[in-house]
Amino acid sequence: MSESTAVVHINVDPPVFLKRLYSVWFRHFRVYTKSLFSNGFPPFVEPLIFLAGIGLGLGRYVGMIEGVSYIMFLASGIIVPPAMFTSSFECTFGTFIRLEFDKVYDGMVSASLTVRDIFIGEMLFAGTKACFFSGAVLSVVACFGLIQSPMAIFTPLIGFLTGLMFAALALFITSFVRNINQFNFFFTGLMTPMFFFSGIVFPLESLPQYAQYIAALFPLTHAVALVRAFCFNRLEPALLLNLLYMIIFIAVFGALAIKRLTLRVID
Repeated sequence: MSESTAVVHINVDPPVFLKRLYSVWFRHFRVYTKSLFSNGFPPFVEPLIFLAGIGLGLGRYVGMIEGVSYIMFLASGIIVPPAMFTSSFECTFGTFIRLEFDKVYDGMVSASLTVRDIFIGEMLFAGTKACFFSGAVLSVVACFGLIQSPMAIFTPLIGFLTGLMFAALALFITSFVRNINQFNFFFTGLMTPMFFFSGIVFPLESLPQYAQYIAALFPLTHAVALVRAFCFNRLEPALLLNLLYMIIFIAVFGALAIKRLTLRVID
């Protein structure tokens, strides 16, 4: 009489989508918080240096702008640039190192994660850092009485969207880069001009008409417009166009970046 061997097949379903995203986010969060003081200290100090160097210096020679003092105008503008820079650095240099040197993504895709999960999770983590950085700057400038509207409490949310926006753009740029030094073109050629021509340091209305049209294409311009509206409690329906621009930008560049990076990770 022969014995029959029963083979039991166990179907292990992958974690749900949100749990997969959280696993990517939490991995980056743990790495980031290992050096929490050195990573979290700069956003509380940098606005003080900028306001002292630019606001106090130029403020003596510049009068009222849009009904407020120049230093208040400047303080409302500098809430979102840290969100732009931190998310851009995270998804350019950080992503490139994880992709090419540390080979972090090879281990992730061998688990239950897809490439889409990985880079959406990266964008969410970059947005979280951006929210924290914007909140840090807001707390500093508010302590000096430069932000007085209670609506300004919502500006870190704009920082979060700004982080998602520049994370998507940075991932798209990273999908083309083969040498880490090539990121210098991105930061010097796009990030720096965007900082100066997005309405942070001076009103866009002071630019020639053609330059205003170019500035309207910059994603940072729309983030600055929303933040300034909350800081001065000047909310109006036209701001929905700024919000719509940011959402479309995130969706388009996020999709393009994931499509290109999928091919690169698989290769």
